[in-house]
Amino acid sequence: MAQSGHQGSHAGSAKSWLAVIIILIGFTIGGVSLTLGPNWLFVWIGVGICAVGGLLALAFDIFSDVIVDAPRDISVQEHHSPFEHRSITS
Repeated sequence: MAQSGHQGSHAGSAKSWLAVIIILIGFTIGGVSLTLGPNWLFVWIGVGICAVGGLLALAFDIFSDVIVDAPRDISVQEHHSPFEHRSITS
């Protein structure tokens, strides 16, 4: 398997986290302002900050930080649910 620049880490890059943090800040500002009034000016400021974070996420291509692992081969184990209706045959 070829190694990527992340060395198998699922952490993502700093620029991707910056975009996510900006979106979270906008969401927090909008959510808090909705519960404290609602103060519509700050709701729309929060929406605008979220939009800026979304544009940054598109510009930084944050979905390219996803690491796709090799397929795992896990054997299937037979199990039965207590709610499963089975007929008892002898």
